[in-house]
Amino acid sequence: MPDKKVKIYSTPTCPYCIRAKQFLKDSSVDFEDIDVSSDSNMADEMVKKSGQMGVPVLDIEGRIIVGFDRDKIKNALGLQ
Repeated sequence: MPDKKVKIYSTPTCPYCIRAKQFLKDSSVDFEDIDVSSDSNMADEMVKKSGQMGVPVLDIEGRIIVGFDRDKIKNALGLQ
């Protein structure tokens, strides 16, 4: 599988964030986990990228996916 640069903007208490991170781990995808609840600069970056405050937000090679949408994530990662 090609290595893709993956960032996930999340909070520790968000159930969809936890599911998204577990899905990435189960798929053997390395990712950078950014806790926007403790870093306001990263929260601002997330809002600029996604246009909203909701988490999770995934940035896969510049493709922004809001929420835990398994099919969109798989597609962006080239998993099928």
